Amino acid sequence: MAGHSSSLSEVSQLSWLELLALPLWLLDGEDVVVYANPAATQWLHRSPRRLVGHGLGHWLEPAGAALLGAATRRARDENRRVVLPRARIALAEGEEYFADVTLTPVTEGEQALVLVEAIPVGEFAGDDAAQALPAALHASLRGLAHEVRNPLAGLRGAAQLLERRIEDPEARRCLDVIRAETDRLHALVERLLTPTPPQPLVEINLHEVIERVRFLIEAEAGWALRVVRDYDPSVPALAGDVDRLIQAVLNLARNALEAGASEVRLKTRVEHAVRIGDVAHRQAVRLDIVDNGRGVAEALSERVFLPLVSGRSDGTGLGLTLAQEIAREHAGSLSFRSRPGHTVFTLLLPVPAVAQETFGVSDE
Repeated sequence: MAGHSSSLSEVSQLSWLELLALPLWLLDGEDVVVYANPAATQWLHRSPRRLVGHGLGHWLEPAGAALLGAATRRARDENRRVVLPRARIALAEGEEYFADVTLTPVTEGEQALVLVEAIPVGEFAGDDAAQALPAALHASLRGLAHEVRNPLAGLRGAAQLLERRIEDPEARRCLDVIRAETDRLHALVERLLTPTPPQPLVEINLHEVIERVRFLIEAEAGWALRVVRDYDPSVPALAGDVDRLIQAVLNLARNALEAGASEVRLKTRVEHAVRIGDVAHRQAVRLDIVDNGRGVAEALSERVFLPLVSGRSDGTGLGLTLAQEIAREHAGSLSFRSRPGHTVFTLLLPVPAVAQETFGVSDE
């Protein structure tokens, strides 16, 4: 385990990991914790030394250790993700926590590990899950927000000053994007600072979201990237959160850029009679982000959406995880297919029934 523990230790030093609100830990073949992120240690009120290097029976009460151990073995034996909804995590000392727990088998070299993700929830269905977030995490996020707010305010103020002096339409458009992105980042900081229930979805134009992303990715890549638009003009309005969708699509576009793509095609189409998960939808919008980059390595293909999984040495392994999370927030899905020179990430978003009626879609 020495080599693996070393790499995990290096990952844990990344500053972004300290802000990851999702508690997660890795178990080896003997159900020994080989890694726990700061959110996990804060949620469980245990130092890393009291988790890492210890088996489940050392820090969980017998019933909890048996439950988690059985789920871990099932995930390994069946090589599939196992979900324990509203599981009771009871520590040996008597404290208890409740979480939706997901166990996913992963491999690191020749080692078979299980990634355990815990989404804290209340004991009963009506409880506020946000109350389970540790106070220490709130304190660190308040510090982050304080540090980030000031430069964001400065950027927005500078953009407003320049706007008064510049008449060129293209330059003013750039300033509009700077101001809008500053506001979006400010909203993201506020979400980190004060976790709140998801914002209500409102009627949006998906093409406006994509156009914002196109402008940003072209500005970031310069002449190194050609962005091709292939839009279906019949795409109806969707119910969505503009900021979150921009974040998801931007992550997917940046993923293509970081894979060495010289061309990215943004393609929208309307799909009929679509099944997303277990739900059938009469109509959905499909967004394909197609690139000609290196593609997804075969060794990563089954776990590319897991947190901390990245094909780059300097990657955080969070971009695709966040994009999938945002897709699920919109009752949609995110999938991909890839080979060298041709990778397609597909975002499916259902069309609300009201929009279907507006555009004349019937049940017939």
